Amino acid sequence: MFLESASQKGWIEVICGSMFSGKTEELIRRLKRADFAHQKVEIFKPKLDVRYSTDQVVSHDAHSIRSTPVDSSQNILLLTGDVDVVGIDEAQFFDPNLVPVCKTLADRGIRVVVAGLDMDYLGNPFGPMPHLMAMAEYVTKVHAICVRCGNIAHHSHRLTKNDKLVVLGEQDIYEPLCRHCFNQHVK
Repeated sequence: MFLESASQKGWIEVICGSMFSGKTEELIRRLKRADFAHQKVEIFKPKLDVRYSTDQVVSHDAHSIRSTPVDSSQNILLLTGDVDVVGIDEAQFFDPNLVPVCKTLADRGIRVVVAGLDMDYLGNPFGPMPHLMAMAEYVTKVHAICVRCGNIAHHSHRLTKNDKLVVLGEQDIYEPLCRHCFNQHVK
């Protein structure tokens, strides 16, 4: 499905879902497969994401892959020379310019694999993710398990009282909830 053919050069893949749904794990899996296939791979993440490492993308299951932290999406264009695949983690934290950056890369014949939260802690579309999902050739939505009832979860419920849109954290600050449990808690 994601193998480049002679007739198709460059595309965008988006992996989205709530926290603890396996987005980064899937991103790492796809990028390691590309590397195994001897494709030149570059991985980027927002500089503000220092939860596990400053220079690696790390999943909650502790799988990791080398990455380059960047201040803005425009830097991704500057740092992608002769590559076949570009990976971008935590895309929701990037500026809106990430959308034209990904389009430019795909138009250059590069496979672009982007992972990020599709919704913020309030259940609203998050950052550039909705636009990336709309223009991507492939969208994979992964789900966590609701910690309250065991159903499929797609909300990242914040456990702390903080109105800031971006609050980095793990299970001490967020929990995955299904629609029903999220709506009950919001009331």
